[in-house]
Amino acid sequence: MPRKPPRPVRPRASGDPEWSVAPLVPLWAAVLLALGAGPVLDAGFPDIGMWPLTFVGIAIVLVAAIGRRAGSAFLVGFLAGLSFYLVHVSWTALYLGPVPWVALSVLESLFFGLGTVLITLAYRWFPRVWRGPTARLAVLPVLVGALWTAREGLVSTWPYGGFAWGRVALSQSESPFAPLVAWIGISGLSFVMVAIVALGVQVLSEPSPGLVRRLAVPSVVIVAVLAVPAWPTSEFGMSRIAAVQGNIKAGYFDAAEREPGELLLGQLDASLSVVGEGADMIVWPEGSSEYDPAVDAGAARSLDALSELSGGAPIILGAIQERGDEVFNTSMLWQNGGVEDWYDKKHPIPFGEYVPDRAFWRPFAPELIDLIGRDYTPGTRDGVIDVNGVITGISICFDIVDDAVMRDSVDRGAQVLLAQTNNADFGTTDENQQQLAITRLRAIETSRSVVSISTVGLSAIIGPRGETIATVPAYEPGALVEDVPLSRGLTPAVLLGGQIEGLVVGWGIGTLLVSGLLARRRQG
Repeated sequence: MPRKPPRPVRPRASGDPEWSVAPLVPLWAAVLLALGAGPVLDAGFPDIGMWPLTFVGIAIVLVAAIGRRAGSAFLVGFLAGLSFYLVHVSWTALYLGPVPWVALSVLESLFFGLGTVLITLAYRWFPRVWRGPTARLAVLPVLVGALWTAREGLVSTWPYGGFAWGRVALSQSESPFAPLVAWIGISGLSFVMVAIVALGVQVLSEPSPGLVRRLAVPSVVIVAVLAVPAWPTSEFGMSRIAAVQGNIKAGYFDAAEREPGELLLGQLDASLSVVGEGADMIVWPEGSSEYDPAVDAGAARSLDALSELSGGAPIILGAIQERGDEVFNTSMLWQNGGVEDWYDKKHPIPFGEYVPDRAFWRPFAPELIDLIGRDYTPGTRDGVIDVNGVITGISICFDIVDDAVMRDSVDRGAQVLLAQTNNADFGTTDENQQQLAITRLRAIETSRSVVSISTVGLSAIIGPRGETIATVPAYEPGALVEDVPLSRGLTPAVLLGGQIEGLVVGWGIGTLLVSGLLARRRQG
C-alpha cells in the first residue's frame, strides 16, 4: 500500500482550514539568533545609540520564535533576554558585584521567555481562527505588539515595584519616532515599534505571491506613523534655574573614604559660580549633602550663606532624613532658614536602597545583603514643590523610569521637572547616558523642560521638545544657569497614557485567550 504523503505545513491556499505556522528557522539557528539578538537590541540604546538596531533586534527575536513549541519558545526568549540584559545593565555589577547583576538579568530573562511563549502561541492560534492574509497582516502584528507590551508592563511594576529599564521605546530618544511618546506614552511607543516589526516579518513570511505589493503595507504604516506631528508645547514663561554638579565621591561605599563634610563642601564650591547670576532657584543632586540641614546646624548655616549670596534664591537639595525609626531619600526645599517642603522617593531600589523580605533573602547571600545596612522607607508625599510660584515636579534617580510618578507630577500642575540623581555608583558605564536618554523622552512625553542634575554627571537641561539646552560633562565640577521654559497643559500621554497601555494589554491578552479557545474547539 503506497505511503500517504505528509500534510503540508504551510499551504498556499490562505483560506485552507489546516493553515499552521512552521518555524522559520531550525532550533539550533533560533538559539544562535537569540544569543545575537541581545547585543543588537542593546546597540540601539546609548552609548552606542544606533536606534534602528532596536528594530533589527526585535525582528531577530520574532524570527527565532515563530512556529516554535512552548518549551523551545521559552528557551529562545530566555536566551534573547539574557544576552540583552547581561550587556544592557552590566553597570549594576559595579555596585555590589556580579551576583546582583546576574540575578537581575536572569529574573528579567525569565519574564522575557514567558513573553516569547505568548507571542509564539499568538502565531500558532490566531491564523487557525481568523484565516486569510488580511487578518494575518492587519491584526496579527498588532496582537504581537500588544503581547510584547504586556510583558514590558509587567516587569515594569512587579515584583517589588518592577524594573522598567530596557523597554524598547527607551532606545528612541534621538529617533524620529520620539515625538510619538507625547501622544501615546513610552509603553505606547513600544507597542507601535513591535507591531511595525511584526508586520514586516509577516509580510516577508507570507507564502502567497505579490511580495513587492505587500512590502508597500509596512512602508505606508511607517510613513503614516512618522507623519504624526509633534505635540504643540504650551510655554508661558521662563524660570532662571541653576543646577550644580559637585563631582565629589558620592557613591554608597565612598562615605568611608571621604573627609567629614567633603560632599557638602564640594557642592558649595561648585555653586560659587552661580552667585550673581540671578537664579530663581539652585538645584543640587540626589544625596548632595551628607548632613541633613534640618538637624545639622553647620549644614543649615552653609545653605543660608549660599542663598544669601545668591540674592535669596531657594535651594533644592537631596539628603537622607531620619524620622523616628524610618529613613527617607529626600529632596527638600531650603528657604528662609529651614525646610519649607520636601518629597521622599516613592520607589526605593530593591536590593540597592532597601532589602525587601530581608529575612527570606539573607540566607542566599548574607554578605551581600548585609552590605545594605539601611532600608529606605517609600515616600507618600506628592512629587510637586512650589518654589516661589514655580511648580516643580521632583523625581529622584530611578523615579524617572516610573510612568505613574512622572504623570502624577505633571497632573498635579508641575511646570518644570527636576530630575535629581546620583550616578556615582555606576562609574563611566552606559548607565548615566541611558538615564539621560530616558529623561529626554520624559521631556517630550510631558511637554516639560527637565533639569537633570547628577552628583558626577552627565547633567543637562532639556527643553520641552526634547532639545538639549545645556550640559555639564561627566566627572567634572560645574554648574548650569539657564532661562528654562515653563509649560502648562497636559499631553495625551499624561492624560491617557495609563489607559492606553491598559487597553492595549487587555485587548492583547483577551484576543490571545479567545484565539486559543476557538482554535482548540475547532481542532476538536
